[in-house]
Amino acid sequence: MLTSTVCAAVSAAGLAVAALTAYRKRFLAATRIAAFALIPVGLAMTGIIDWITGLVLKPTVWAGFGLLAVSAVLFVIGRAVERRRGGAGSRKERRAARRAMVAPGAAAPSLGSGPTGPRPAGKGKSAAPEDDFSDIEAILKKHGI
Repeated sequence: MLTSTVCAAVSAAGLAVAALTAYRKRFLAATRIAAFALIPVGLAMTGIIDWITGLVLKPTVWAGFGLLAVSAVLFVIGRAVERRRGGAGSRKERRAARRAMVAPGAAAPSLGSGPTGPRPAGKGKSAAPEDDFSDIEAILKKHGI
């Protein structure tokens, strides 16, 4: 009964504000304010307000919401762990699938026709600076720079 009275008072105040807004020739804003002002009375008349207050004030309802929240969190954690592991299947299957995803020569650089392996060091000295820049010069010439 108290909720209906409060809803009626809120709606009356909202309709008064809508009337003042319409008096100032702002009819579109007045229409919106009137629409919002009628919502509390409509909710009270349909019984939704009593249903909501019944939900809010019962501890068993809050316990149920708590259990639903725990269930949702556990579900999300389970999905995250499943995605992190890579889905269903044994560890050997996942390892084989991971190896099959990478092409055999994918790790080798594709900069030129030179050897792809490590270069042997010659007598403890590094290669001449001219050799280092020759690769860069070839790339620049290739692109017309």
